[in-house]
Amino acid sequence: MPDPLATALLGLPYIAAAQAQKHVTHNEALKRLDGLVQIAVEASGATAPPGSPAEGDRYLLGTGATGAWAGKDGQLAVHADGTWWFAEPAVGWLAFDRATDELLVLKSSGWTAI
Repeated sequence: MPDPLATALLGLPYIAAAQAQKHVTHNEALKRLDGLVQIAVEASGATAPPGSPAEGDRYLLGTGATGAWAGKDGQLAVHADGTWWFAEPAVGWLAFDRATDELLVLKSSGWTAI
């Protein structure tokens, strides 16, 4: 079920009327945009988080993810502010895989090189 307090496609949080600390919600939206726009991932099909990820590293997770990625199979993992956050990709998303130097599109059958 869609979150009525977030945008339909990217899940960006809305600022509520009379909300205190609006900057927190705004900054969360900026963090999500930074991770979801112009996606270039370090690797696709990854299952284990790297030991020392850099700020902004992104990975397309494969099946059987472990550690901090456990239970997040198929999601986009983004390292920001010293922690991982995750997004569920939608059919039609594009991502550039730096490890294979390929552009990928998410089809109903999975990520495919184009």
